[in-house]
Amino acid sequence: MILGLRVYSEAYGCAANMADSEIALGILKQAGYTLTQRPEDADIIIIFTCVVKKPTSDRMLYRINSLKRFGKKLVVAGCMVSGEPEKIKRAAPRAILIHPKAITRIVEAIESGRSIVSEDAVVKLGYPRVRRNPIIAIIPVSEGCWWRRCSFCIVARTRGSYMSYPLSMILEEVKDSIHEGVREVWLTSQDMGSYGIESGRSLLPKLIESVSNIDGLFLVRVGMMNPIYLKPILEDLARAYLRPKIFKFLHLPVQSGSNKVLRDMGRGYTVEVFKEIVAFMRSKIRDLTLSTDIIVGYPTEDEEDFEETVKLVEEVRPDMINLSRFFPRPGTPAERLKPLDPRLVKKRSRLMSEVAREVALRSGERWIGWRGIALVDEVGERGEAVARNLSYKPIVLREDGKRLFGRFVEVEVESARPYCLMGRVKRILKIDEVSSMILEQISS
Repeated sequence: MILGLRVYSEAYGCAANMADSEIALGILKQAGYTLTQRPEDADIIIIFTCVVKKPTSDRMLYRINSLKRFGKKLVVAGCMVSGEPEKIKRAAPRAILIHPKAITRIVEAIESGRSIVSEDAVVKLGYPRVRRNPIIAIIPVSEGCWWRRCSFCIVARTRGSYMSYPLSMILEEVKDSIHEGVREVWLTSQDMGSYGIESGRSLLPKLIESVSNIDGLFLVRVGMMNPIYLKPILEDLARAYLRPKIFKFLHLPVQSGSNKVLRDMGRGYTVEVFKEIVAFMRSKIRDLTLSTDIIVGYPTEDEEDFEETVKLVEEVRPDMINLSRFFPRPGTPAERLKPLDPRLVKKRSRLMSEVAREVALRSGERWIGWRGIALVDEVGERGEAVARNLSYKPIVLREDGKRLFGRFVEVEVESARPYCLMGRVKRILKIDEVSSMILEQISS
């Protein structure tokens, strides 16, 4: 290795991919490589790809072609390597490819000039990090998908076999992160609901409670969870969510409001199960923020199925909806189905977007006048502070983001937009005030 080689990187997709990029850059930096902010200044360019949706995959190819033009050593990592490697090879035949489960071997791949496209049974914990956000720790708790039956999803193919990480190693990673100054912990995986399922039952509540017992001043966001694993653990899950350090944020994908479409998708649950979980969690956790995912235009979705999805959204009223149009992904059962007319799918997507926007706006309006504690965890595009309250609602503040970044503040919400709240800072909190204010807010 030549010390001082400069590395430029780009990362796309889910939190797990962001964690992979942080680990890879941490390993490279520890090995003597230098990180740079501009591709033209680099000796090596790395792109961490995502292929969960076809438009995203198309964008990855565009970026690969754009980065290739700099004439530097190009490394392609992420899910395109395991999901659509042939596209990379056509676009950039000389690129070095690294499988998502081999990312800890990035130095070996770069120095040998050889791709690593087979998966390792590696636990991605305990490695050095270069955090995208210095106060947020993205901590993977498992790798792969246990369910592996969703007809539309490429993730089971791209992320490999399933493995839950040891609880002791997760807790050690959280402790180290807090020691490094982290204020917000994201527990992430392809499906949080299946954590520990190898034991015969989800151990997610135990994981959440164990993390919340760690000393230090920090808040925890729990990632996406499939409804199929939650009914047996609902009581324990709600109790874990009531812990003071846990954001009251539930990411529960439903995908469709039609049981027929859910069956065709191979999701393994019904609309009624989804609604039961939501109703129970809301009954136990005040001010719970619900985020869900919906796919519009699945090949077997007819007009009645679509109307059932609209009806579900209007009934359940999620705070956030991640809306996607169906696109067939390679190697999935749904790829073989006859697609709907793209014009029809586009129309349904537009209608669903309007419904989702209206529901989100009305959800946000109930927060107007609210006053309480929030953590400034982001600096907006215009330099403004963006904070999260205990329900993980984003609150845009008319304040200098750099000045408040990483601070706990007391805020008042003045207005609402569809996907964020607008507020002002009442005061910056002292460290010894924060814990008591959190407890007071939860118990009030």
